[in-house]
Amino acid sequence: MAHTRIRKFNTKDTYPEQKLDNDLCQAVVARGRTVFLRGQCPQDLDTAENIASHDPVEQTHKVMQNIRQLIEEAGGSMEHLCKVVVYLTDVRHREAVYRTMGEYIKDVHPVSTGVVVTCLARPEWLVEIDGTAVIPD
Repeated sequence: MAHTRIRKFNTKDTYPEQKLDNDLCQAVVARGRTVFLRGQCPQDLDTAENIASHDPVEQTHKVMQNIRQLIEEAGGSMEHLCKVVVYLTDVRHREAVYRTMGEYIKDVHPVSTGVVVTCLARPEWLVEIDGTAVIPD
């Protein structure tokens, strides 16, 4: 692992009533080049076109694929992801979004903050995730 992850945990232990499986931690100690990611939405990075789905799972897949692509374009990999902030327009999508996000952060253990908001920049967006990665020197 590229960074020191302090107090690793899995959401299936901290939220046993929910069907989640996210590897997270309480703090990340990182050293290197910092990559701040704009909040990623369910749209194509090259065309800015929205994906043709109003499903929170499909939207989250696109968001996480964008995050992975941007980190790789910066010269890193998902193991360099240190922090995510998840914005949801409906708390009822939380489990679906976090389950899907968990597929991309398995064994990574970033810190995570979740926020429910009234809306995002486009009314069809259900989820937006921003992130911070640190690529080791």
